Amino acid sequence: MATFDDFQKLDMRVGEITRAEAFPKARKPAYKLWVDFGEEIGIKQSSAQITDCYDLDELIGKQVLGVVNFPPMRVADFSSEILVMGVYSEQGVVLIEPVTVK
Repeated sequence: MATFDDFQKLDMRVGEITRAEAFPKARKPAYKLWVDFGEEIGIKQSSAQITDCYDLDELIGKQVLGVVNFPPMRVADFSSEILVMGVYSEQGVVLIEPVTVK
């Protein structure tokens, strides 16, 4: 079971998707994403299994939540550097998006 101490080790940041491509070499349907986390972290890439709920053209400019301190994972011929956060729904994986509070 995960503990609160485990949770505190995660570095979760808000980033903006700047580029998205189809990923036909992935074993399960996925997209390649490039997410900009700002000056401190920069642009990181991720493989995301979100094809059931999102078209490529709607992803650019979308803000997402990502874990930026996991080690890179090789997915086919692609290095996935971050984990883009999502939740499972009946339709497929839905991205966790930040809400701006006024």
